[in-house]
Amino acid sequence: MAKKVFPPAIVFNPAPAIMVSSQGKDGRANIITVSWAGVLCSDPPMIGISIRPNRYSHGIVKEAMEFALNFPSASLIEAVDYCGSVSGKDVDKFAGAGLTPVPASKIKAPIIKECPINVECRVKQIISLGSHDLFIGEVVAYHLDEEIIVKTNKADAEKAEPVAYCPGTLEYRKLGSVIGTYGFTKGKAK
Repeated sequence: MAKKVFPPAIVFNPAPAIMVSSQGKDGRANIITVSWAGVLCSDPPMIGISIRPNRYSHGIVKEAMEFALNFPSASLIEAVDYCGSVSGKDVDKFAGAGLTPVPASKIKAPIIKECPINVECRVKQIISLGSHDLFIGEVVAYHLDEEIIVKTNKADAEKAEPVAYCPGTLEYRKLGSVIGTYGFTKGKAK
């Protein structure tokens, strides 16, 4: 099959849809939905998120030097879209999306109660990349809803129902079924 060449663009499809909660020095909590996010290192565990400098959340995260990643389930898709479509400068996104802020265990920013997975991070470095700044956060704690826990400290993806975002088509998607497990081509068992 022939391939067609296009100018440089972001084509990773799909990307995670993550709700990032933060709290300013004034104590006001906020949420931004991001998709430019990913694992950067396993030891120490680090995650990167990219936020445009003109976004309200950018200033909060930069000032507080911490944030929480909140992985929504598919049932929260309206809240996901809302928190990515309005500015926290103008509205209280927790109230507007019908979400509950609860205290985190290691950072001041709240986590979102309704999200089955929450990851607390402290910013270790900020790198200006162009249209976005990359916030490198070290994971200091994570939370799992009890009903999604498997293997003591891991999340069952089917029960968590993670949401993905397809930037090319502007669509939100759910993950599908398991098609393999790590090492299955080498005969490794689960």
